[in-house]
Amino acid sequence: MRKSTVGALVGVVVGGFSGLYAQNAAAQQVNVICSVQAEWCNMISTVYAKTTGTKVNMSLKGSGESLAQLIAEKDNPKTDVWFGGTGDPHLQAAEQGLSLEYKSPSLSQLHPWAQQQAQQSGFKTVGIYSGPLGFGYNTELLAKKKMAVPKTWADLLKPEYKGDIQVANPASSGTAYTMIATLVQLMGEDKAFDYLKGLHKNVSTYTRSGTGPIKAAARGETAISISFVHDGPGEKMQGFPIETITPTDGTGAEIGSMSLIKGARNQEAAKKFYEWALTPAAQEMGAAAKQFQLPSNKGTKLHPNIPDFKKIKFINYDYAKYGASSERRRLITRWEKEVNSLPK
Repeated sequence: MRKSTVGALVGVVVGGFSGLYAQNAAAQQVNVICSVQAEWCNMISTVYAKTTGTKVNMSLKGSGESLAQLIAEKDNPKTDVWFGGTGDPHLQAAEQGLSLEYKSPSLSQLHPWAQQQAQQSGFKTVGIYSGPLGFGYNTELLAKKKMAVPKTWADLLKPEYKGDIQVANPASSGTAYTMIATLVQLMGEDKAFDYLKGLHKNVSTYTRSGTGPIKAAARGETAISISFVHDGPGEKMQGFPIETITPTDGTGAEIGSMSLIKGARNQEAAKKFYEWALTPAAQEMGAAAKQFQLPSNKGTKLHPNIPDFKKIKFINYDYAKYGASSERRRLITRWEKEVNSLPK
């Protein structure tokens, strides 16, 4: 996003928040790991700093990388809040005692799936958005190569897509782990791994970040991505020939989450940021930054680019089971041994 556009959006949003947090203008700071798109991270950082006087030290990392950092700094946490990214790593952080139990007074304002995320974690995380997993595809490249739009998971195994698919690495990306967990629940574990071995033949690159594949597809560096479909419209709005689709045979969805870090240095400032991030006005910034997940606050105005969840075939995703550290570790280890080690 151009700086001028960000500036204009920030100006509008800041106006809407003026005076709300004036009492917090004392020199405070909050250290945030942000696992959503850079435009969104930058917007919430700028708006929150301008409206509260709080200095926001923000670092951008994928959810898998974020979890690894929190584990590494467990004895001396440098992070106060972890904002966004797929919910499974947040549940794992809760399970490992990395996040703080906190029952927000705003919980009743949230969709049931967001409240369930909080309850399952012992109130150590909360859902802030949801988004379905699907495929991104470059319309120009598919037309040029005379390839059909993939409509099912099985379609991605077709030989004509060899070298034309990108997906992230599940060891560093929550998006890719969501894909594995979705396929295991959809097909059964052994069949899912047979599928992943077949898919491997068609994958050109396993990227570090979950948003990398759809950015590559938008820019013509690959024809197809496996991505969260809410990442597509923002690329299209920048003029790239990208469309998205959800597989007709069923898919999973992430529950993007937010967690307070146990032992944080700026705990009170962290709680104020957390509460602010659950408000409708704060959640509308996702769409303002061209990110079109479904926000968790029921009072948030919905942008027309947000997917209609009623039209998507969802599996009954077991967030508790697949959010457990042992299950994540086991499935990723199996993927490394049986899939990633194979020649292309």
